[in-house]
Amino acid sequence: MRRARRTLSATVTLAIACTTLTGCFEEPSPHDAVRDFLVGWQSEDYDLAAGRTDGDQATVRKALSDAKLELDAASFRFKIKSVTVTGEESKADFRAEVDLGENNPLWEYDGVLPLHLVDGSWKVRWSPSVLHPQLKEGERFAVDIGPNPRQPVVDRTGDPLQTDTVLYVAGVYPAQLGDRAEEVVDKLSEITDYARDRLLSRIRSSPPDKFVPLVTFGRARYQALQSKLNIPGIKVEPQDQPVNPDAPRQIVGTVSALTPETEQKLGGPQRAGDSVGKSGLQQAYQNYLTGSTETKVITLDLKTGKEVARLKEWPGRQNVSVKTTLDRSVQAAAEQAVADSATSSLVVVDKNSGEIRAVATKGMHQEKDALAGKFPAGPAFSIVAADALLKAGVSPKQRLSCPAERTVGGARFVHAGQLGANTSGTFQENFAKGCVTALASLARRVKADDLRKSAEAFGVGQSWRLPLRSFNGSFPSLTGDADKAKAIAGQNVQVSPLGMALVGAAVASGTWRPPVLVTDPKSSDAATDKAPIVQPDPVPMDAKVRTALTTMMRAGALSTPALAQQQAKVYGVTATAGNQLTWFVGWQGDLAVAVLSKNYNASAVAGSFFSALRTSP
Repeated sequence: MRRARRTLSATVTLAIACTTLTGCFEEPSPHDAVRDFLVGWQSEDYDLAAGRTDGDQATVRKALSDAKLELDAASFRFKIKSVTVTGEESKADFRAEVDLGENNPLWEYDGVLPLHLVDGSWKVRWSPSVLHPQLKEGERFAVDIGPNPRQPVVDRTGDPLQTDTVLYVAGVYPAQLGDRAEEVVDKLSEITDYARDRLLSRIRSSPPDKFVPLVTFGRARYQALQSKLNIPGIKVEPQDQPVNPDAPRQIVGTVSALTPETEQKLGGPQRAGDSVGKSGLQQAYQNYLTGSTETKVITLDLKTGKEVARLKEWPGRQNVSVKTTLDRSVQAAAEQAVADSATSSLVVVDKNSGEIRAVATKGMHQEKDALAGKFPAGPAFSIVAADALLKAGVSPKQRLSCPAERTVGGARFVHAGQLGANTSGTFQENFAKGCVTALASLARRVKADDLRKSAEAFGVGQSWRLPLRSFNGSFPSLTGDADKAKAIAGQNVQVSPLGMALVGAAVASGTWRPPVLVTDPKSSDAATDKAPIVQPDPVPMDAKVRTALTTMMRAGALSTPALAQQQAKVYGVTATAGNQLTWFVGWQGDLAVAVLSKNYNASAVAGSFFSALRTSP
């Protein structure tokens, strides 16, 4: 007599299967046994799962519990694919999804549950292969992790912008612990505040003869805890990592050892043995610099501890260096230039590319102030205003008076450098010396919309940005002559030193370009598919306007002794912006510079920079 054969296919999850499949078979049905075993395994009700097998109950419970520990699994989920019955034998095909945690990919595999009738009840025929088809007697699961060392942030030539610092990694060799793993973990957890369960699961899921990093310490913290770390079984391995930043330190950023708090906050690829970027590019490109761990799910021989089979492997995301546009020699000259001042920011960009070559500060923050600071532009903004005025037909030779005070549209302007009698000079001469009252008088010669268009053409208020914080400037709505006069004098315009360096670069090259700090990778977020930053297009200047403005900026530099004496020509303007702030914006050769100083002459800082650059290696 032919045996009856029935097949059921399902693509539903267990939660649905439990309510929809129980009535699909006549009793005795293997489905209840399949359901109970997988639900018990998934929910960690190992008594339920073991009760549906023909194996020793204690052995099955331990095998299921050990599988979770050996895989360091956050969870299991199952889907029944099909159940076939042939007489008193049955087979259930299922799909397993194992969350390995640590932001590793989901491990999916197909398994098989063999069943047979035992005293009228369906039972799973127990063997280790029930857990995975390749798991045999005398074997166990393990997860082999291969972390990558941190990569450096480098300058434009590929040289690291940081030096190595020793971090101390405390870990264990599981085979050497014997039955003392819990004791060792209890002591380490008490000292470090790392979660006991996480430390223990890492030990139990790792190959027994491989060093398992558990906790990372910086030098100071390691020295403070060194005597307490004398725990039998704990090994401390010093590791050199590129974490000590060179100039510009606040742009490159700082790095610390992984802590319980940062591990929990960051998740993802970070594990003990890693370092974590705390600021600057080290933080912005953390996922690139650390990459992600290589992960292998393997089976081990219980007697030898050797790998038997590789069940799944993820290569991880390769970590890479972050290549910047910074130039060491230019940076050194910039650092030297600001050293004599109390409060200064200096930003240097390449005029032909917008690439940032140096960022130096004294008494200010390189990122928060030099790149992202919001400062009054003052008469330095007359570079942008002159673009609109020249286009409107104002001649550089037009005569203008420069009184100590002037009112335009009801707004009062004071030229701080003008004492005594009213003086007269050309537009170019008043531009060169930054006469606010003379410049403000031109408000009636230009339309508000033309001033706005020039501001936009020089990147003010546009959508350019960096992987670090930056400020692209703000330009107000102009409703009358008073507002226009204030804009020409830069009194209602806010800018950053970076933004003004780009203004200088635009005149120097004839084209405004957005800034560039990192050339590779293209996006700062390696953990997502987020598109790279899309910068606005370059904006060419009017050729005739640029020629006139270049001449005017050369006159501005010649009116300043610190710049007029330079061997190579310097172009630029020096301006007072109130609150003891002074600006220099200009260029020499291929390098455009913006300097903002407080209680110090910005043009003197610029002159020191150009001099130091000439003598730098």
